[in-house]
Amino acid sequence: MADFVQKTTVKTAVRILANPIADAAAFNTIVQSVITGNPFSCVAYETAGVSHPPVEKTRESYTARFLYQDAGARTIGNTTEKYNSLAGYNAGITAVLAAAGNIAAHAGSIVHDIDNDAFSATLKCRDPNGEIYMVTFGRDSVSLTSYSDDEIRTKVETWADTVAALA
Repeated sequence: MADFVQKTTVKTAVRILANPIADAAAFNTIVQSVITGNPFSCVAYETAGVSHPPVEKTRESYTARFLYQDAGARTIGNTTEKYNSLAGYNAGITAVLAAAGNIAAHAGSIVHDIDNDAFSATLKCRDPNGEIYMVTFGRDSVSLTSYSDDEIRTKVETWADTVAALA
């Protein structure tokens, strides 16, 4: 029986941020800067007849958390809403805060618990050496996955060092 022989070494690296990214707008600005600025010098490519840009967003998620409070500001309920776009997140927050029937059902007032909101976006990049890797941004971390060339990690790390929110 034949043995499996390792062909590549795929790596993962994670940077835990000293402070969470302030809000969804700041988060989106960072993600968009990678897509439009291409700081890792990624290259466009074609696979299975489909053209891909050098950097493309493959996934994103925004979670808003809300607390219902009584007159003494004691939490009496909560809810979490998940959206697949920044526009949906912003519109959803407005809708939840205005949902009078739901607020009345909780017999309290509603507060957007922005400090506990969560955001994530995954970008797919193709290095000039041909490797395709992922950079996933979260509110409190940045992950680099599916790479083998350490030069890729160096590029991402060097760029991240220039972004104050990613310290």
